[in-house]
Amino acid sequence: MQANPDQQQRFLFEHANVRGELIHLDNSYQEVLSRREYPDTVARLLGEAMAAAGLLSSTLKFKGSLILQMQGKGPITMLVASASDRQELRAVARHEEGELEDGELQALCRDGYLAITIDPEDTDDRYQGIVSMNHASLAGAVDNYFSQSEQLPTRVWLACDGKRAAGLLLQRLPGEDEHGDPDAWGRAEHLASTIKPEELLDLDSREIIRRLFHEETIRLFDPVPVRFHCQCSRQRIASVLLAMGREEADSILEDEGRIQANCDFCGRSYTFDPVDVGQLFSEGGIEPPGRTQH
Repeated sequence: MQANPDQQQRFLFEHANVRGELIHLDNSYQEVLSRREYPDTVARLLGEAMAAAGLLSSTLKFKGSLILQMQGKGPITMLVASASDRQELRAVARHEEGELEDGELQALCRDGYLAITIDPEDTDDRYQGIVSMNHASLAGAVDNYFSQSEQLPTRVWLACDGKRAAGLLLQRLPGEDEHGDPDAWGRAEHLASTIKPEELLDLDSREIIRRLFHEETIRLFDPVPVRFHCQCSRQRIASVLLAMGREEADSILEDEGRIQANCDFCGRSYTFDPVDVGQLFSEGGIEPPGRTQH
């Protein structure tokens, strides 16, 4: 049975304090790959990161984004994947030139760290947790993040074949087990650990749940579509210019004749000429005219 493309499937164990989430990415993942060429090794890790960000964003209880960032000194120097509360995904990576050999995460991002940032849309109260990436896989690093940050017990399983990406999350809910089943979390974790990468990629969400937890009573919620969407905008770039200050903006204009900013995520380009910059600072941040947006 073919997996459902680009959707999240939430489920709940009826008689245990355990919840789950499945995500399948197809078109949204291909949208990211279409914007620049990546070696196969980087492309697969990028897909896993998108799946992980999508799964973790399901915990957001407010408008905003979850940002998963990897930074290291190995062949992959930087990778960022973000997911919003509206199930909008984007991702980008930087790496050494040429084809890269497959390897464990700790070798690909040597001496690196994994940062997970919660970025609310309406406030400046950002939360960030950072852990080392001394793990063979991204899933292992994410598991370590949850164990180190003393949050709810959480496990993730990730898969990507360079064409599609998928992931499974299990989380133990807070509070005492009202259902008298203290072994439920351990049992669910053990059963989920039997999933194979090809099953995670190929099977429909409902089929995965049925195969793994057929002896459990599971409540399924309506699946939620996910998509690629970049949050960059001319107004956001204008805010960066305002924060930069008039003196530095004028210095760039003097050297270049214009200010041009390119979005790494989607490749969109924004250009501000001297008239745009003058209007921006004189009007205190009113959105500049859109005629120079490309």
